[in-house]
Amino acid sequence: QVQFVESGGGLVQPGGSLRLSCAASGFTLDGYDIGWFRQAPGKEREGVSCIRSSDGVPYYAASAKGRFTASRDNGKNMVTLQMNSLKPKDTAVYYCATKCDITYSSGRYVSSGDYWGQGTQVTVSS
Repeated sequence: QVQFVESGGGLVQPGGSLRLSCAASGFTLDGYDIGWFRQAPGKEREGVSCIRSSDGVPYYAASAKGRFTASRDNGKNMVTLQMNSLKPKDTAVYYCATKCDITYSSGRYVSSGDYWGQGTQVTVSS
């Protein structure tokens, strides 16, 4: 059974940190791009980070750069998103996926993929 299970969301005060994780089962992450997305109420889905399978380098949207750190552990078949210095505007449902669609400093990168996590709510509020 293919699963991509997210964990780690919650309520945090402004300036705080959260760590999101996605654990894959039934398939291996090796060879897939890994994207993190978020969607706030009434807003379009936004790609916040991408780790390409080709080079393993994380790319970040301007909204995440300097505060978020994406990583992957192919041996453990999981990915993480460390989020620091959180702001109220970071409030959204966050998703991991085996695809990317991200606009970053040097352009835009889009790739296709089949698997999505179920989403986890991140709320930044005092």
